[in-house]
Amino acid sequence: MIDVSALSATQIRDGIAGKQFSAKEVADAAFARIEALEPGIHAFNQLTPELADAAAARIDAMVAAGEDLPPLAGVPAAVKDNMNLVGTRTTCSSKILENYESVYDCTAVRRLLDAGALPVGKCNLDEFAFGSSTENSAFGVTHNPWDLERVPGGSSGGSAAAVAARMATVSLGSDTGGSIRQPGALTGTVATKPTYGRVSRYGCVAFASSLDQIGPFTHNVRDAAIVLNAIAGKDEMDATSVTEAVPDFAAGLEDGVKGLRVGIVRDMLELDGLAPEIKASVEAAAGRYAALGAEVSDVNVPAARHGLAAYYIIGPAEASSNLARFDGIRYGHRVDDATDVLDLYMRSRAEGFGPESIRRIMLGTYALSAGYYDAYYGQAQKARTLIIEDFAKAFEDYDVLITPTSPEVAFKIGEKSTEPLAMYLSDVFTIPLNLAGLPGVSMPCGLSEGLPIGLQVIGRHFDEATMLRAAAALEADLALDVTPALAKRV
Repeated sequence: MIDVSALSATQIRDGIAGKQFSAKEVADAAFARIEALEPGIHAFNQLTPELADAAAARIDAMVAAGEDLPPLAGVPAAVKDNMNLVGTRTTCSSKILENYESVYDCTAVRRLLDAGALPVGKCNLDEFAFGSSTENSAFGVTHNPWDLERVPGGSSGGSAAAVAARMATVSLGSDTGGSIRQPGALTGTVATKPTYGRVSRYGCVAFASSLDQIGPFTHNVRDAAIVLNAIAGKDEMDATSVTEAVPDFAAGLEDGVKGLRVGIVRDMLELDGLAPEIKASVEAAAGRYAALGAEVSDVNVPAARHGLAAYYIIGPAEASSNLARFDGIRYGHRVDDATDVLDLYMRSRAEGFGPESIRRIMLGTYALSAGYYDAYYGQAQKARTLIIEDFAKAFEDYDVLITPTSPEVAFKIGEKSTEPLAMYLSDVFTIPLNLAGLPGVSMPCGLSEGLPIGLQVIGRHFDEATMLRAAAALEADLALDVTPALAKRV
């Protein structure tokens, strides 16, 4: 059996086009790795070999007919289990949707498959994307391939772990406050959140509609650019997706950073709780950028320090509204012996939602209630405006900004599960970008005690091309091996 675990998306596509191996052989190899590694990791809620085989057959038929292949032809891809795909359940890792069958396709997922990807499965997540560790799933904890006693981050921990363990070449996650970038940092993957509106949210179960965005996990920056090209663009089914032209994000990746203005967000580097080794690694990365010819200096984004407080009002408020639809009446978990409609509604939700979901729904409902809306939600939106303005001011003088992605490396399973506030601090560096709608990519920039450290590169609105170019330059310069030992043994 062929080993495609170390191959990039482009190498897999070109190998199939050159008849070095078939798409069916790639699918078989992917599922062999999943069979070997998945029991210890639990990255998946559902495997989809029938869908993968059908997609592989279409690609192999194109090869036989001499047709040009799409950019992700034969590439094993995993999808976070809050994105609809016909032929799968979409559970959001919640008992309330445990048996829900998708009746339509998420636009980003459909575009990924139209680009030739092979769907290998739906990935575990924190229930309804509420969390930073993938410990809040109703279906069990996902383990970090770097150390099975540690978390992979969250909420897209399953999507991150699948790529880190080389069970999938690419995957999709959703990012509301850091749920792509933070697990990317903790698993040593390249994790990309596009500008809000760049990628359609249609078919992704909503957490906070003004913050959510879909993006890819990959092994390298070039693959991230290719996947982003595949899924980006206006979608008539999503009024928040934009008509902004989609450039070829891979076209300028090798142009380097000479003359590029890189700002180190100094006030975010001075926040309490940042591990010294992560701060040192980020500053070393800044030094590498200077050595590569970039103009590097400090910049401050003062309002960003209020991002965490603002987010945990706005996010739960929107979640409270979005999750009101899960009422036991139209779909999802439903008690059988309710005495009336109110009893049906209350007990179905109490049984279906986990503790973190209930916590956020209650917090959001409180913030939106009469007498508290202006004091909390209104003030949080004002803070959001200040964050947007401070980033805009910073980008007057800089092309990209850099910060840590996570304040620490992957922590032990159970270490923070009883301390919600400590868990929320995991996203202190990522949340401001969601509030501002900015794009960001987390990339590995070092190791600490054998665990990966993530650097966050931030771009201007709709300038993912420059952001990815900056990330690619550092990736090439560092040339880190970020394959977990577990993945190398298979």
